[in-house]
Amino acid sequence: MTNSAARLAGRREWTAFTVLLLPLLLVSMDVSVLYFAIPAITQELDPSATQQLWIFDSYAFALAGLLITMGSLGDRIGRRKLLLLGAAAFGLASVGAAYATSAEMLIAARVLLGVGGATLMPSTLALVRNLFQDDRQRGQAIAIWSGAMTGGIALGSVLSGLMLNHFWWGSVFLINVPAMLLLLILVPVLVPEFQDPAPGRFDLLSVPLSTAAVLPVVYGLKEIAAEGLEPLYAASVAVGLAFGFVFVRRQRTRDDAMVSRSLFRGRGFGAGIALNTIAAFAMMGSAYFTTQYLQSVLGMGTLEAALWSLAPSLVIGAAAPVSAALAQKTDRAYVIAAGFVLAAAGFALISLVGGDSLWLLLTGAGVLASGLVTVMSLVSDMALASTPAEKAGSAASLLETGSEFGGALGMAVLGSLGTAVYRSDLSGAEPAVQETLGGAVATAHQLGGSAGEQLLALAREAFVHGMQYAAWGGAVLLLAGGVLAVALMRGLPAPAPAGDAEPAQALAG
Repeated sequence: MTNSAARLAGRREWTAFTVLLLPLLLVSMDVSVLYFAIPAITQELDPSATQQLWIFDSYAFALAGLLITMGSLGDRIGRRKLLLLGAAAFGLASVGAAYATSAEMLIAARVLLGVGGATLMPSTLALVRNLFQDDRQRGQAIAIWSGAMTGGIALGSVLSGLMLNHFWWGSVFLINVPAMLLLLILVPVLVPEFQDPAPGRFDLLSVPLSTAAVLPVVYGLKEIAAEGLEPLYAASVAVGLAFGFVFVRRQRTRDDAMVSRSLFRGRGFGAGIALNTIAAFAMMGSAYFTTQYLQSVLGMGTLEAALWSLAPSLVIGAAAPVSAALAQKTDRAYVIAAGFVLAAAGFALISLVGGDSLWLLLTGAGVLASGLVTVMSLVSDMALASTPAEKAGSAASLLETGSEFGGALGMAVLGSLGTAVYRSDLSGAEPAVQETLGGAVATAHQLGGSAGEQLLALAREAFVHGMQYAAWGGAVLLLAGGVLAVALMRGLPAPAPAGDAEPAQALAG
């Protein structure tokens, strides 16, 4: 099933790919790098409650809102050029965040980090699409890319904890600077430039439209996951969907659309985005519970919980390459469906977790992650390979945007399901206890004695009960994803990326 006519990548391409993993790791790590630093930041900068939330969320919002714009821009000006601009912005913003003297300055730096991250993520995946023309090699590269992105989130919290044991809170941002300097030196030497030879005019009006479509939805879903289904958050989602409708209408009627209609001519692209969104839904939905379980149910410290959360990553490294090899020997739809079934089995194991089941939780999380990385790597490969090479940046940005939507939706839906069960089990308790497990833990510590211990035991039992229901809900969704994978992708021809190295598209750098 390999395209034998394609040029095989050599040492130069694989070295370039290794360099491209640097920004990917850093962007994914920055999602979790503040987990340990926030107490020190609070003491130093004294942010208000609202400012503290924005210190956390401004990065993710800027990243999600600009992915589509940056993917399209990279196709037009060159993916390597955009990658270098993004690396410079990311490095400068990291220095600004590290030495921020006020909450406002830190929030602004985090926004700039998100802007840089939005340029880096689609650029790296699009360049992988261009560097590897052979089906088998490209599948292997995207499998490694998917595993690195998943592992980076877990690694970020651990690395930040280790840095804070020896340095001040700003050191968690300075980690980025040497890597970005290395990137700025090596990318011009190792990575050739790729761009659309005939991109057309850049549709400026689509920039605010795409941002207005993405940001309110992501914001609303995140807040629903944290605070429950409030009218304001539901209205935010509705506003985003309305802007999304306008954005899609504009893309369908313009010749110079930011998102080219040619992307959706192949069956694999739209199906790939849908299946990738489902996988992201499950991954972030499960993370919502596992991190709380380690800290609030098992009583681990933050660093200890972060170290244990790395354990499932050990099996992820093997899952993606194995799935890529299997996909070369059989219909990819069945391998993707098997990944969904494996992930559903992981949720089934999590549904059996009790109040003291660390190893069962880690096993379930490892099985779940292995299945999801299998799905995400294969559907990303299929989606990218089914699109014109000159539109790879836009294609990568849509895949990443789907992941952002899926992750926010997973936290909202599965989180709300677990919270509903939790509150039902504690219906007679005081509001602070019913609100969250963290509130119950704080109240139990205030009570102390046997009354506090009894309340804590009840709250932990209710949380585990809610997690079990959410796990079954996730398992059902993943099984449906497996059926959808077979229905949408069965019989698709093996990817045959032709013309990747045409002079107009690949410019020697």
